[in-house]
Amino acid sequence: MKASWNGVIVAESDDTVVVEGNHYFPESALKREYFTFSNHKTTCAWKGQASYLSLLVDGEMNTDAAWFYADPKPEAEEIRGRVAFWKGVQVTA
Repeated sequence: MKASWNGVIVAESDDTVVVEGNHYFPESALKREYFTFSNHKTTCAWKGQASYLSLLVDGEMNTDAAWFYADPKPEAEEIRGRVAFWKGVQVTA
């Protein structure tokens, strides 16, 4: 699977986990040069607290475009150490 934004591949892996229709990529699949810190956090009733990352590609920022669960609840343990995307990031085979 590949995750791309603005025509640039920001993550690529054959080892994704699909939860609620979202592909969670291993952290090692991220092309770190495109990711920046975000203070944004949300809470999911069954997965726990999500933290976010923003994308910076060719001078354009996509704020909070990726999320991860640093310490997921036991029911969501399979996504520990994994990152998912939204906000215009295309995930394709």
